[in-house]
Amino acid sequence: MAQLFTRLLLATEHSEYDTGAEAMGFALARRCQLPLATVLPLVSNPEYEAIAPQLAAQAEREAAAKIAELRDQARAAGVSIDLHLRRGPEPYQEIVDEAVVQNSDVIIIRRRGKRSFLANLMVGEMVSKVVAHAPCHVLIVPREARLWQQRVLVAAEATAQGRQIVATGIAVAAQCGLPLHLVTVVPVEALRSEADAFVIEMIKLAQARDVAARGEVRVGNAYKEILAAKAACQADLIVMGSRGEARLGRAMVGGVAQKVMGLAAQPVLVLNFLMFQGDLT
Repeated sequence: MAQLFTRLLLATEHSEYDTGAEAMGFALARRCQLPLATVLPLVSNPEYEAIAPQLAAQAEREAAAKIAELRDQARAAGVSIDLHLRRGPEPYQEIVDEAVVQNSDVIIIRRRGKRSFLANLMVGEMVSKVVAHAPCHVLIVPREARLWQQRVLVAAEATAQGRQIVATGIAVAAQCGLPLHLVTVVPVEALRSEADAFVIEMIKLAQARDVAARGEVRVGNAYKEILAAKAACQADLIVMGSRGEARLGRAMVGGVAQKVMGLAAQPVLVLNFLMFQGDLT
């Protein structure tokens, strides 16, 4: 089977908050026997460099030390790393631009940096902007998360977009040799019938591709039910879209995705639908 992802991009500032994303990047590169492109964004602009040249020089020295340390860690992990330092006023833009240059199919990034008073309900601002503007899929990795080994949870609605989400989730599960659990959440009981038919159809699709799969329809608050389903089936990877179908094409991340990304202790693979071509089902 062809690999689902072949062009990995690790985005890191090599801080204590990036340890989970770095470990995930190394693990994926090693498992898939792929080189690991890496971008380290450095906040910089001509005005800052002119006004505070000593601080700018210090930032450059610190960045050089981080690059050296990352190279050593990659070598110890048996991973070939291609590391780029990008300077600019907006770290998220440098990450997105590097993904374009590398033609990446997935960005691996931490969930958030320094904790704020809403940290348990939020994804970091930089990360949210990367998800909203990325030209590819984004894997959000909490600090303590590790490579998935148990089950893939796919959260999808009974729509064309939902079918694409499920198809990608099936591909991930198949590549990793893991079972899949599909959850579809509807706001009211009256919508259950259509959702049930969707789940049955998608489970048959997974089984046709030799993926052990189960599915369920839940009624209630979408993000709460997704997290409850994840806990019940003990999944250690969540696959979902970043926003509702009606808002495709807008640079934003939906509230459900934000809350799942912010509250899940497991990695969340957020899909970019501009990457999909043709009928995936």
